[in-house]
Amino acid sequence: MKPYLQLFDLSQKINYKNEILAGLTVAMTMMPESLSFAILAGFPPLVGLYAAFIMGLITAIFGGRPGLISGGAGATVVVLIALMKSNGIDYVFAAVALAGVIQIIVGLFKLGKFIRLVPQPVMYGFVNGLAVVIFMAQLQQFKTVVNGHEVWLTGAPLFIMAGLVALTIAIVFLLPRITKAVPPSLVAIMVVFAVVLGLGIHTKTVKDIAEVSGGFPPFHIPAVPFNLDTLKIIFPYALIMAGVGLTEGLLTLNLVDEITATRGNSNRECIAQGSANILNGFFFGMGGCPMIAQTLVNLSAGARARLSGIIASLTILLIILFGAPVIERLPMAALTGVMIMVAIGTFEWISFRIINKMPKQDVFVGITVALITIWLHNLALAVLIGVIISALVFAWESAKRIRARKYTDAGGVKHYEIYGPLFFGSVTAFNEKFDVMTDPNEVVIDFRDSRIADMSGIEALNKLTERYRKAGKKLHLKHLSADCRLLLKNAADIIDVNVIEDPAYSIATDKVK
Repeated sequence: MKPYLQLFDLSQKINYKNEILAGLTVAMTMMPESLSFAILAGFPPLVGLYAAFIMGLITAIFGGRPGLISGGAGATVVVLIALMKSNGIDYVFAAVALAGVIQIIVGLFKLGKFIRLVPQPVMYGFVNGLAVVIFMAQLQQFKTVVNGHEVWLTGAPLFIMAGLVALTIAIVFLLPRITKAVPPSLVAIMVVFAVVLGLGIHTKTVKDIAEVSGGFPPFHIPAVPFNLDTLKIIFPYALIMAGVGLTEGLLTLNLVDEITATRGNSNRECIAQGSANILNGFFFGMGGCPMIAQTLVNLSAGARARLSGIIASLTILLIILFGAPVIERLPMAALTGVMIMVAIGTFEWISFRIINKMPKQDVFVGITVALITIWLHNLALAVLIGVIISALVFAWESAKRIRARKYTDAGGVKHYEIYGPLFFGSVTAFNEKFDVMTDPNEVVIDFRDSRIADMSGIEALNKLTERYRKAGKKLHLKHLSADCRLLLKNAADIIDVNVIEDPAYSIATDKVK
């Protein structure tokens, strides 16, 4: 059954009370974060709410499973901060739409599994760097402009700002210990809002940052040149945004699968995310992905169907249409306090506990990604460098694993039993295993526990064969797997080796029948 028809499936038991209440609760928890992340990135505040509405509605109806909540998530938004500062918001919208196209391609070709290529140390560094960036950005609210220059707040304005932020943090931290019936971030904002209005406190509000005029998301084609130069600018950001969104999304989907003991469809989720991000790019949204915190709120409220996500997104739309004057008067101190708590919650504190148990190279990767994220505010570059370093470390470690067992049989034939992969990183170590001058006239290399992985391995065999041929000796290759024999066959024009045919057998990547 198509996902949108599940809403009207009479055979599906839906607790409408739970779904409606869960949807309202999710909307109240999502709105403060969406506003705060939009302001953090330098976007107009409504861009965050539009993203929450569009992402939430599209993925709730067409997503990979019921119960999953999507919105304007910080993980994807922070990727775009550098692009916003360097090129402006239209380039951001173009990058968001392109990220959506990439996500749809991933879903259509069922490539979601390749998201696993982002190593855990890179994710730790990315998340920790993201948390620090979010926290450091809040310090901007403790500054003001005097005679065209930014200066730190002093005196009464500083004490007022610090006091209101501290009150917000205290409520968000302490309220869940008393009750979990209401979202603590929403209560904190309402309390601080009431204190500011009731006592007539003069402090910075959302209106001081940007005007908020409510309305339905307007259709807007990004005003960017449609050429290769534009693609070069937005593609790195779009690629990382798509990867971060899919990683967060598939991790969240797996979490919901475990909690509900059901199974979602990861490829459908990729397509739904992509479609929502494309709409974001053309309807003034900052894009997003599934949000773990809001999803857990949804599930803990008893929601198990798609209805709660739809209710949440429609509630946010109503707030956009009729609540803009109220949003403009929200104290920035309240949103700053909420974002500081988001930063604290985002940071992977477990990474400190396990740092002495992790391989040194993984620690190096995680710290490098975090530092690049913090100093350059460029998550795209940080993740890319992290993946490259991890790949090089893996290649180096794998190269050290190649070894050979040598023996001579009764017929005077010398055998080399190779263990470990033969690829560009292990070619040098592989060549050092052989003593062409002292070997007998016939040599067999046994690849039962090895495999030729790339062109560098083929070229190494070609050169080794040539060395034995010049010495007047014969070299045989034995126990090559089917994929290795195919590599040699395809390279027959540049390599001439004597392969001993073996009985057919399955290699590790073949499906067991």
